[in-house]
Amino acid sequence: MTVYLPWHIGHRNEAGEGGSTLHLDGETVHVDEEDGDDAKLLGVYPTAEKAAERRRRARLLPGFADEPDCFVIDEHTLDEDEWTGGFVRV
Repeated sequence: MTVYLPWHIGHRNEAGEGGSTLHLDGETVHVDEEDGDDAKLLGVYPTAEKAAERRRRARLLPGFADEPDCFVIDEHTLDEDEWTGGFVRV
């Protein structure tokens, strides 16, 4: 079963030209939590349509309305490992 996770990225990075905040990298929402961006999970939904409806409602709320194009909807399969390797702290 596939589930859909809508996220909002609140941008505080300095990755743009001259240290400006970068919101989009081409057509993709830019996210760099190490540079100050804040990713917020809005829920987990059984259909892409319900996730899109959640995004629509969130765009009306304070904070989210300031960055209405900074939403991402990820697809994930239940009972499937997402991170299959370890990691190293730097």
